[in-house]
Amino acid sequence: MTKSNGFFQNYGNIILLLLGIVVGSIVGMFYRDEVVYLKPIGDIFLNLLFTVVIPLIFFAIASAVASIDRGQKLGKLLSVMLLVFFITGALAAASTIGVFALFPVEAPSVVAMEQALEHAESKDWGDQLVGFITVSEFGDLLSRKHMLPFIIFSFFVGLATLQIGEAGTPFRAFLQSGNEVMKRLMVYVMKLAPVGLGAYFAYQVGTVGPQLFGVYAKPLGIYYGYGLVYFIVFFSLYAFIGAGTQGVKLYWKNNILPSLAALSTCSSIAVLPINLDAARKMRIPDAVANVVLPLGTTLHKNGSSISAIVKLVVVFQLMGRDFMQADTIAVAILLAVLVSVVEGGIPNGGYIGELLMISAYNLPLETVPAVMIIGTLVDPMATVLNATGDTAAAMVVARYTKAKS
Repeated sequence: MTKSNGFFQNYGNIILLLLGIVVGSIVGMFYRDEVVYLKPIGDIFLNLLFTVVIPLIFFAIASAVASIDRGQKLGKLLSVMLLVFFITGALAAASTIGVFALFPVEAPSVVAMEQALEHAESKDWGDQLVGFITVSEFGDLLSRKHMLPFIIFSFFVGLATLQIGEAGTPFRAFLQSGNEVMKRLMVYVMKLAPVGLGAYFAYQVGTVGPQLFGVYAKPLGIYYGYGLVYFIVFFSLYAFIGAGTQGVKLYWKNNILPSLAALSTCSSIAVLPINLDAARKMRIPDAVANVVLPLGTTLHKNGSSISAIVKLVVVFQLMGRDFMQADTIAVAILLAVLVSVVEGGIPNGGYIGELLMISAYNLPLETVPAVMIIGTLVDPMATVLNATGDTAAAMVVARYTKAKS
């Protein structure tokens, strides 16, 4: 009974969401004329999600930055760690793009979304950069269309609160309290996800047709296939860079339990205690492991970087747009790294990260359910890559900070 309850606690949300998708798909296939009445249910769920996004991001990021211990002297370690996190995340995204170049995903023969939106008006790179990271009015920050500028604003609010010390204590308490309130509100909204996404998927299947499933099948196969290759090859490479052949042996000898824990819990945070124990057996110095692994659960997610590329490829195909262009790829790699940070730092951050990607490319809101569904289906493998990649990264950090085991 305990094992059964534990399984449902870990996988219950995924099971219910998949059940909603399956039921919605069946309804869409057999009751195509009636699915138009289900679309408002999906729209209500998405609107609730969009409404919660902005305050949730503000309180989560600002409170986290404002609560950093000012007494920590970790300059070199943090610098090397962040560089390793960025490089490995970017490599995960870039290599995935290479895989899709070798195994392209073809657009479906019937795509209703292609007729729903004209291409956004083109701008030069300077205007795009300015619009990507800033807005001209404070009120524009509160729009989900300007999520990256809002994330930057939230970070600096937290930094300012941290820097003023004692004078910022009341505001820091407000940020922390607001963060807890918004986390709970997000939990309430996500309880509606099985019904909301089920209704939306019924509408998509009923209007677009069974061809929709073909859009997901190949990308999901690529994700799990390449995810396994990345897991074995790249993590072995990082362990080798960190500690040579002996590092590779120590990594895989002690990475079995963290990998199984990640697969069974779908939670990087749940794997953290096991990862810390494994790090000691891998001879990673405590001074490195105790900083890199906890921060890695939030900031370092190779699996999420890979899934971000998969989602973008699928959405571009749904819209009939060419993903394999230099400027699109460059932005996609940066977005994949950023989204992986957002996913780790915010409850249900995967959904928020997906909104960030969609807003960055000015894609229609009709694409949100597609990326949410993909995120749900790849979650087990993504968690394995996210959680177990932290110890491999810690090995690299230990080498370049010259920390001794």
